[in-house]
Amino acid sequence: MTSATLRVVDSLAAIPPSRWDALVGARPLLSHAFLHALHETGCASPQTGWTPRYITAWKDDDLIGAMPLYRKAHSYGEYVFDWAWADAYRRHGRRYYPKLVAAIPFTPATGPRLIARDALTRKMLLQKALSLLAEERLSSLHILFPEEREVADCTRAGMIRRDSIQFHWANPGYRDFGDFLSTMNHAKRKKILQERRRLTDAGVVFSRVPGREATASDWAFFYRCYAKTYREHHSTPYLSLEFFLRLGAELADSVLLVMGRLGGEPVCAALDLYGGGTLWGRYWGTLSHISGLHFEACYYQAIEFCIERRIELFEGGAQGSHKLARGFLPVTTRSLHAVSDPDFARAIDAFVREERGDVARTVNELESASPFKEPAFARASPDSATAPQIIHD
Repeated sequence: MTSATLRVVDSLAAIPPSRWDALVGARPLLSHAFLHALHETGCASPQTGWTPRYITAWKDDDLIGAMPLYRKAHSYGEYVFDWAWADAYRRHGRRYYPKLVAAIPFTPATGPRLIARDALTRKMLLQKALSLLAEERLSSLHILFPEEREVADCTRAGMIRRDSIQFHWANPGYRDFGDFLSTMNHAKRKKILQERRRLTDAGVVFSRVPGREATASDWAFFYRCYAKTYREHHSTPYLSLEFFLRLGAELADSVLLVMGRLGGEPVCAALDLYGGGTLWGRYWGTLSHISGLHFEACYYQAIEFCIERRIELFEGGAQGSHKLARGFLPVTTRSLHAVSDPDFARAIDAFVREERGDVARTVNELESASPFKEPAFARASPDSATAPQIIHD
């Protein structure tokens, strides 16, 4: 039986990167470099409403478990939307913030949140996170995009399960992009070919720049595009150029920049990260509104890269039913929620039970509109079990 000591830390600075990365494995989005860069550059910090409260488990000097946990003063950058819950608290004279969130900031990627070498340590991490609700008088704990075994751990502990939808592309072993297109129905295949041909005819040329080859000017251009996209959506960019430069330097073997040029001048850029058999599409932007740029930069170039590198899965990020026509199929993602107030817990539980039915029906409808002649891959069906009652009284 594992005997562990738990410590809550507010920084990864005291944890050697080698020990942290040995625990999380080949997961660049959970790596010491990625998370610590978010904190040190101020992108995810107390000043921006993200206060690290990482729970770590130790056996002697060995790190055997960790939970990336934040005390949050808002709900930005989470991709599981609970603004309505916060508004309901406000209208009833209650305080929703601060809350606890176990997640990768600004990153809707599925992965472990109770990171441990055994089930007992996972249980200890979860129990400690739940205990912080009462100790610190917080409204709720939210575990976003966990792995399936963690969903089971959390529902057994009484947390509320919420479902949402993403679109993922799977690679069963395509030889090339043409092989991928050959699996699609005629209409969708023709549409993709037309989109790509129009860009070629317009003179737009794309290149895929590995992290080790990306220059400071490449990153500066990417950031310019990224910031412009946020401004156009009347929002403030979460991430800084300093963060992206650190990403390129410290995770060079996990970073891909896609650059589009017209007449030799860059016009758009997209950022992907990859590792452990998965590629994650993250950010993009353009200085020129040319039809098809988004689909090429964000999807087709990344699909070609996955095929070349034999990467099995491409997670396209949150939302976006337009991805279906580009070969991405719907998958059900999860989040878990512990609500301290029993009245709100019952109301939220009733809401997500109904919402889960809506999500399941939407997935079925989307699957019926699959762009493939045959199913591209077998997707596990959503768990039909009902969520247990709420945790805290």
